[in-house]
Amino acid sequence: MSDHRPHRGTIFSERAEILHHEAHPGDQFILRVRAPQTAAAAAPGSFAHIQCDPSLPMRRPLSIMRADPASGVVEFLYKAVGDGTRALSRRTAGEHLEMMGPIGRPFTPDPARPRAVLLGGGVGLPPMIFLADRMRAIDGQRPVVFLGSEVPFPFPARPSRILLDGLPDGVIAAMPLLDDWGVPSRLTSLQGYAGCHDGYVTDLARAWLRGLDDDARDEVTLFACGPMPMLGAVAALAREFELPCQVSLEEHMACAVGGCAGCTVEIEEQGRRSMRRVCVDGPVFDAATVVPLAAA
Repeated sequence: MSDHRPHRGTIFSERAEILHHEAHPGDQFILRVRAPQTAAAAAPGSFAHIQCDPSLPMRRPLSIMRADPASGVVEFLYKAVGDGTRALSRRTAGEHLEMMGPIGRPFTPDPARPRAVLLGGGVGLPPMIFLADRMRAIDGQRPVVFLGSEVPFPFPARPSRILLDGLPDGVIAAMPLLDDWGVPSRLTSLQGYAGCHDGYVTDLARAWLRGLDDDARDEVTLFACGPMPMLGAVAALAREFELPCQVSLEEHMACAVGGCAGCTVEIEEQGRRSMRRVCVDGPVFDAATVVPLAAA
């Protein structure tokens, strides 16, 4: 009989060495670890479940921002918001972390729709950076990235060297790493940061989409990660332009491997509703099937 649990045998338990741990404004941190098994198997949208400190038995899920199979290095961007992540923020280079990864169903680019629009908000930035990294290596894929944050971005924004048509005048701030990769990006915030759009990522995506002709728009897929209100706006945008859309859901997780069913979301497919676990049935879902996003 076939195994209906495809995550079995794909999650590794590793003792990861901290290589670098960097603090940024807004209680944000970039954590770089050596975890060869996770790095070799990670895909955009997957995450790791990390023991933040030996004194805390419960692990915390962190989205993977970059993974290099050649060096075995995995990077995370996270925000310290509770006891676990605050304890993690105090860990230093040379220490080791117990972690499980990579976990979850990743994003799936469509070769027939190479104009990918990647939308990340807050701690939803890491999967979009990972996805852009992988997409730029795929012949024909042309990702465009819109990132939003209400705290300072964890990188020094700079004016983009890459032109994007259809956007409001003065919206020129970009993520330097993406610009260096040749991937166009723009930043948005309600905090008045220089060069950023004063609004939401969906504002920029809508403006860019309206600048495309029908044939070009038929090549677009939306990919998004962020808080639920943002994902609701992205799902509405997908319906507005009749575009396929994949979203990575953020949810509190206890076990992160499907055992506790504490991170469920209601999904509707072919007229039937069921509960799915965000950790292993997701975190990436077709936005059109996620019931909480349907009425957004």
